[in-house]
Amino acid sequence: MTSLTVIPLISKLSNNVIRILGCNPGPMTLQGTNTYLVGSGSRRILIDTGDVDTAPKYVELLSKVLDDEGATIEHMLITHWHHDHIGGVSVIQNFLNLKKQNSATVWKLPRSLRDIDITDEEKSIEWNSLDCNQLIEVEGAKLQIKPTPGHTTDHYCLYMQEENILFSGDCILGEGTAVFEDLHDYMISLKNILKIAPTLIYPGHGPVITDPVSRIQYYIQHRQQREEEILKCLQKKTEPISEMEIVQIVYKTTPEDLWPAASINVNHHLEKLNKEGKVKGQKGSWLIN
Repeated sequence: MTSLTVIPLISKLSNNVIRILGCNPGPMTLQGTNTYLVGSGSRRILIDTGDVDTAPKYVELLSKVLDDEGATIEHMLITHWHHDHIGGVSVIQNFLNLKKQNSATVWKLPRSLRDIDITDEEKSIEWNSLDCNQLIEVEGAKLQIKPTPGHTTDHYCLYMQEENILFSGDCILGEGTAVFEDLHDYMISLKNILKIAPTLIYPGHGPVITDPVSRIQYYIQHRQQREEEILKCLQKKTEPISEMEIVQIVYKTTPEDLWPAASINVNHHLEKLNKEGKVKGQKGSWLIN
């Protein structure tokens, strides 16, 4: 794997944005989950909360930042349900209670918690549902909710209109490309973000993106190229072929430990192509149509 950009555990990105790493580096999380403390007053917004397994270490960093800033957390905004973004919610709430501070209001887009793999403690949290274009505001920051399904069905980005900055969650990463649940929806979300044309993107993983428009265009072109590669691969086969066999041909330069994730992406491509009538078959067995 190409070496990753070194990111400090704590970075003051602007007068109203501080990035705090989730202390959970890995093949899928890169340097770790980027969480963001947003605002300039005594009550702030926290975007994403890191992973439950590393939450104690993460909360130590968060506590230091809050003490240095003389601030607490008014709102927690969870960009989507994945463990490395939702996992620290209950630990942070317990931390706030121990500090004898009010619990934060926790927000997410609607999605049944019964249908996803989270802990009983996470299911017991009081979740507040967000709406498209809803504003969450504190001193020094006004964030607009922009639903961007695809990576997950409940994924959303946050737009700071005054600064023309987007917090992209896992829709767009600072390094590499994202995985997704639904490629059709994901491509629509990318095109919608392209219309916004932000000047900066603060991603859920990796460094700040200073060339958002060209990065989004690359993401779109990358998916289109992958689709063409998959079709070419199938055109050369007379017998059905599996997703992993396609991965071994199309993702030759990708480290093998990432092939299972690549296989999931290939399957999403194939499902999209199947809907469009370009391929036929089912999971594990595909042919050109």
